[in-house]
Amino acid sequence: MANRVKVKIRADGVEGFFSRARTEAKKLDRGHAIEAEIIVNFAKAEDMAQCLSAERLRLLREVKSRKSTTVSDLAARLQRNRRAVDRDLGLLEGAGLLKVSYQSNPGHGRLKLVSPVARQYTLTATV
Repeated sequence: MANRVKVKIRADGVEGFFSRARTEAKKLDRGHAIEAEIIVNFAKAEDMAQCLSAERLRLLREVKSRKSTTVSDLAARLQRNRRAVDRDLGLLEGAGLLKVSYQSNPGHGRLKLVSPVARQYTLTATV
């Protein structure tokens, strides 16, 4: 999935959502295909900026550059505290920007793996 899907992160609220929905509906009415994409929409640019801090964008870029990685590896590469990275991963996963899965790690419990949900992320904000 990650090699074909694009993620568009927007901050255009309800108006933008309905505008895009009308545009896509018109395409469907004409028989055109709709490109596979994930849209994460924030009500305001301020909300997007709060969620996507500089450190979280660094984290997103690092995950995107790999197929799959562990939280410990990310923390080491970014030179950040593991708990802070884990907290940021939870927020980014909740927004639909990353995928977290678990793999059995015999003798050590479970291994938390992080992977991107798309090959491309596009941020758009209207102020």
